[in-house]
Amino acid sequence: MEAKVISSGIRHSSLPRSYIRPQSERPRLSEVADCENVPVIDLGCGDRSLITKQIGDACCEYGFFQVINHGVSKETIQKMLAVGHEFFSLPVEEKMKLYSDDPSKTVRLSTSFNVKKETVHNWRDYLRLHCYPLEKYVPEWPTTPSSFKDIASNYCMEVRHLGFRLQELIAESLGLEKESLKNVLGEQGQHMAVNYYPPCPEPELTYGLPAHTDPNALTILLQDLLVAGLQVLIDGKWLAIKPHPDAFVINIGDQLQVRFIFGARKINY
Repeated sequence: MEAKVISSGIRHSSLPRSYIRPQSERPRLSEVADCENVPVIDLGCGDRSLITKQIGDACCEYGFFQVINHGVSKETIQKMLAVGHEFFSLPVEEKMKLYSDDPSKTVRLSTSFNVKKETVHNWRDYLRLHCYPLEKYVPEWPTTPSSFKDIASNYCMEVRHLGFRLQELIAESLGLEKESLKNVLGEQGQHMAVNYYPPCPEPELTYGLPAHTDPNALTILLQDLLVAGLQVLIDGKWLAIKPHPDAFVINIGDQLQVRFIFGARKINY
C-alpha cells in the first residue's frame, strides 16, 4: 500500500518533489529573527486588573501572547503530548483507518493542508477532531491508543475552560462586561489539530504550513519545547516565537479581530 501520509516510517534522504516550494516561496531562514519581547502573561498572579491590561496591550501590539499558570495541569499536557506521539507512531495501516481527504469529516487524519487542491504540499500530518460537545464526537475518536479518548477529552475540557477565561479578560480589556464576547459568539464549537512534523531532510526547501491567519475566535497552541517552529509576521518581519515552558501561545483569530484595536498577524508553523 502506498502511504498517503508522511508519518509512514519511511525516512527520506531527500525531499520528495511534491513538497519542494518554488524558489520565490521558500522560507528564508536568515531573515527570521527571534521575537524577544513576546508577552508572557501570568494568569495566576492574582491581580486581575494587571492581567487585563497586559492582555489588552498584547492584543493591540501583537495580536498574540503567551500565558502561564493558565489552569491546564502539567499532567494533562504531558499526557496529551505523549498520546499524540503514540498515535503517530502507530503502524501506517492502523492510522490510515482514519485517513480522509474530505474536510467536512469530524474526525480525520490527513496531510499537508488541502492535499486535493495543492500543487505543492506542506510537510505536516495532522489528526483533526471536533471536540464540542464531547458526548457527540468522542465516540468517533481513535480507539488506538486505548487511552486516547480519555486523555484527549480531559485536555479539551481544560483548554475550553481556559478559552472562556481568556474571552472574559479580552472583553474586560475592551471596557466591556466579561460575558460580552461569549454572548456575541454564542454556542461555540471547539476543534483540535494534533500536528506531526516528521524529520525533514531539506527543511530549507519547504515548510510545515504557509502564511495564514486563523479564521476562528481564539487559537490556543501548545508548542514543542524543542523547536521554535512558530513564526509571526510583525511590521513586515518574520519573528520566531521561542517556546516557553508550561505556556500556551494565544492567537487572536479573525472572529475577534477589532479594526484599529487588535492587530491582525499572519502566522507560520
